[in-house]
Amino acid sequence: MNKVTIVVAISENNAIGKDNQLLWYLPADLKHFKEITTGGTIIMGRKTYDSIGKPLPNRRNIVITRKTDLEIAGVEVVNSLQEALSLCEQEKEVFIIGGAEIYKHALVFTNRIYLTTVHQSYEADAFFPELTDNEWEEINQEYNEADEKNNVAYTFSTLERK
Repeated sequence: MNKVTIVVAISENNAIGKDNQLLWYLPADLKHFKEITTGGTIIMGRKTYDSIGKPLPNRRNIVITRKTDLEIAGVEVVNSLQEALSLCEQEKEVFIIGGAEIYKHALVFTNRIYLTTVHQSYEADAFFPELTDNEWEEINQEYNEADEKNNVAYTFSTLERK
């Protein structure tokens, strides 16, 4: 496997969710996520899978859970991040899509982060780990104003491990 890539949208206070739900509705970010991950392999925790509710189409879906007997149609179920990554050794790139615990454990293996920053702070119960400038270099940034479809300003960034 060449690259482990995190795809995440965070608020200005690093919030990513509350009560197993996203905190905002940004159609542009959903489209961006789809463009990045379609045709690839996505790895997520069970709570993230539950919040989506179904396997995402045109992607290999791998769900990590502590439950040893969980079966989900159209999804590969594993019991650890290491197990998920070992299933993907032939892949060029895999995408880690959440949630907070999976991000925390995956960060050490991660080469790239596709980061959407939502320019607002939110009350939350799930947060993305703090990133340090000495570990990550921003190689791309695209600021977007709020508009009629996306009610808050946001920035798409690509970060590479230094």
